[in-house]
Amino acid sequence: MHDFIFFALLGLGTGALYALASQGLMVIYRGSGVLSFAHGAIGMVGAYVEWEVKVKHHQPTWLAWTIAILICSALGALAHLLIMKRLQRASPLARIVVTLGMLIILQSIAVIRYGARTTLVKSEIPRKLVHVLGVDMTGDRFILLGIAAVMSAVLWSIYRYTKFGLATMAVAENQRAASSLGLSSDFVATANWALGSALACIASILISPLVQLQVSTMTGLVIAAMAAALVASFRSFPIALAAGLFIGVGQAEMTHYLPKVTGLPQAFPAFVIVFWMVIRGQGLPLRDFFLQRLPAVGTGRVRPGILAVAVLITGWVMMAVSPRWADAFVGTFAIGLVLLSIVVVTGYAGQLSLAQFAMAGFGALIAGRLIDAGGWPFPLALVAGVIATAALGAVFALPAVRARGINLAIVTLGLGNAIEFMVFNNSRFVGGYSGTKVGRPRLFGWDFNAITHPGRYGIVAMGFFVGIGLMVANVRRGRSGRRLIAVRTNERAAAALGISVPGAKVYAFALAAAIAAVGGMLLSFRKDVVLYASEFPNFTSIPIVGFSVIGGIGYLFGPVQGATLAPGSLGAQVSNTVFASLTKYIPLIGGIILVLLVLLNQDGTAHEAARQMRPLADKLSALGAALKRMFFKKEPKHALAIADNGEAIRAEKVRPQILEVHGLTVRYGGVIAVNDVDFTVRPGHIVGLIGPNGAGKTSAIDAVTGFARATGRVVLDGHDVSELSVAKRARLGISRSFQSLELFEDSTVLDNLRAASDKRDRLSYLRDLVYPHTPPLPAQVVAAIREFRLEEVLDRKVQDLPYGQRRLLAIARAVATQPSVLLLDEPAAGLGDTETAELAHLVRRLADDWGLAVLLVEHDMNFVMSVCDEIVVLDFGQKIADGPRESVRNDPRVIVAYLGEEEDDSHDDHHKVAETV
Repeated sequence: MHDFIFFALLGLGTGALYALASQGLMVIYRGSGVLSFAHGAIGMVGAYVEWEVKVKHHQPTWLAWTIAILICSALGALAHLLIMKRLQRASPLARIVVTLGMLIILQSIAVIRYGARTTLVKSEIPRKLVHVLGVDMTGDRFILLGIAAVMSAVLWSIYRYTKFGLATMAVAENQRAASSLGLSSDFVATANWALGSALACIASILISPLVQLQVSTMTGLVIAAMAAALVASFRSFPIALAAGLFIGVGQAEMTHYLPKVTGLPQAFPAFVIVFWMVIRGQGLPLRDFFLQRLPAVGTGRVRPGILAVAVLITGWVMMAVSPRWADAFVGTFAIGLVLLSIVVVTGYAGQLSLAQFAMAGFGALIAGRLIDAGGWPFPLALVAGVIATAALGAVFALPAVRARGINLAIVTLGLGNAIEFMVFNNSRFVGGYSGTKVGRPRLFGWDFNAITHPGRYGIVAMGFFVGIGLMVANVRRGRSGRRLIAVRTNERAAAALGISVPGAKVYAFALAAAIAAVGGMLLSFRKDVVLYASEFPNFTSIPIVGFSVIGGIGYLFGPVQGATLAPGSLGAQVSNTVFASLTKYIPLIGGIILVLLVLLNQDGTAHEAARQMRPLADKLSALGAALKRMFFKKEPKHALAIADNGEAIRAEKVRPQILEVHGLTVRYGGVIAVNDVDFTVRPGHIVGLIGPNGAGKTSAIDAVTGFARATGRVVLDGHDVSELSVAKRARLGISRSFQSLELFEDSTVLDNLRAASDKRDRLSYLRDLVYPHTPPLPAQVVAAIREFRLEEVLDRKVQDLPYGQRRLLAIARAVATQPSVLLLDEPAAGLGDTETAELAHLVRRLADDWGLAVLLVEHDMNFVMSVCDEIVVLDFGQKIADGPRESVRNDPRVIVAYLGEEEDDSHDDHHKVAETV
């Protein structure tokens, strides 16, 4: 017990500083909605400035502290004013990436000035021994705890009671509304960035005597701070204090009681993050969740002729150049594969992973140990490494099922750090302190050792890059690619189409991990001996993401361009040759380029190159089409013509299924949105679900389709589906549209429809790697395209369509899932009278000609009364009337609900409302 208390008290000091740093993160997030991955780097700058002013320039401590805090505050304010202010409407990915760029810049400057050495720092806090709970402990731990507790109380008071705190809360809740009240969101954000950065400075100065000053260590401590802030939901300062103390105490206890488990204390914050996300994460985003503009994504089309010429020329060059240049080619292709993995997981699936370099190292570790300790040949070891890393990637995807955005970035960064500390730094796993001896790799008897045959090794590296790049291109063009893009764009809409969002995420993480593993093997096997701890630090994942964004995170050629900025690549070799003194500045230049590129063009250099080359490509395509007509006498087929397959397309009756809802109740906290509601929707019938605003209509649809937790029973064709997920309900035949459309805006109309109509087989995840089969559209989908008059816009992006056509597409996409039951949530919202009348005719035909069971939520009573067979009326979540439309039209309870008066009010008013209803 004595030891337990001693180490608990020992951990209080470190935990208090974690809490203090986390509160700085929370201040910035509350004021600007940005999670700053540069937070630790800003604090590191303050710690170095304080040390330099005090030690090297012999100034008093109070002056050193003042200068350091002012500099960090200025850095925070400038970060918002010069960078973040311009990205207020950018995607969450862009805002996260630009803070990574800021981290790279600050870290690079510190390395240039101070190097990688450790600087000893003397504590200014008294360390006199005190006797507490039967143990002797230095008093500085309690002073640090007191500082963190006081700061937590001060911050809690500021943001709860002061005008500045209330203004921050108002801006965080609704920036436009706050601006209309005269609050300046820029001032609030700037002030919070300055305050949060000052807190980072204080925490770093105080913690530097405990861990000593080192660039990588100081920036790495932000993981524990992020864990504490995540537990506090980036809102509660007292909870952040408690979480920080828990992490600090936990690390101290593990250091004492589990000393043989290498890296466990350092990895403990990652386990806290994962545990918290498992118990508090959310499967699907809430109704008000949406992604802002995402980086552009390429089509995955490959031009074989151009690729073949490029491969031949590059191969000839690698065989002709010196070993140093050949190694630079290898570095480019190997890093390019890691960047290609980010294209899959982030560019296509929209999941920001900050653990890809750890994945690369893990694959290299498995293959290397099998060769060294097991005597396996290179090909078998490579396959085993890929499979093992893919499995690890799938495990990493499990938190992604319940996390997204900044939370997912924190989770993956923490897990990557756990691999580094617990695996790469463990001598038992990596072949001892002398490393892993991989020898001379051979491929089917062909020696391609990088030391003796650098050109051959370069050919192998290029072969892997090109082969895997073609696989990724196949994925992009296949069914699995459409699923990933759908999940990336809108998880709710993807699930409503029957796409398994967890399945797509697991696939993306597993495939990306496997690709990164190949890159890691190519990087490590350039040498005879591999030292994993030094070659695969997980924080390298941060600049790796930056390189990927620079190249183009959604384009196949992006990894080639982005990889040239990495150390050991062609870009680095060119700089070493032309500008020998520039080498140490390459990371700094890369960070600056990353920030500028995100500000100017979030889509990357590959997108810009594709845009510049598009006119030439269009001309070449036109020339190719003309030659085909000349020699083969055939017109190129349009997508719809291919789908028709020469057959007459007509609407066919769907499988008839009855939807029954019994005792449906939806609660949001203490509010009952839907209370004990029953209704039935039969094939060929349209049931209108109406009521005043806030009556619970959309909540009822959310509950029926699985988006909202509910009690009661949802029965489809006699089978209870109440416990099934959204995707499974959709596959059984329940489809829906959304009030806010929730289309895949940056995809084409045809891709939206294909994403809805594609089969949901899991085999396509593997088959698409080799053969991206795109079958003809089902007859019902072609009929829907014609029914909703979308033939002429199939190849246009959704974001370019007029509002009326987007409304029609939303319904057509729901119909493309070939459902038995269709739930339409305000389909006529925003349409004119003529468009509404046409839509009413279409909806009626879906019931009469297709046999669909339709549940319609709509405020336009003329629309409702013209198409519905039966009507269910809700008021404050209660069903107050149901039955044929004529009987509901004159029901006094319905009239009162819409008029908002007692039943003995004016008869004339009742008559007017009845006419409206």
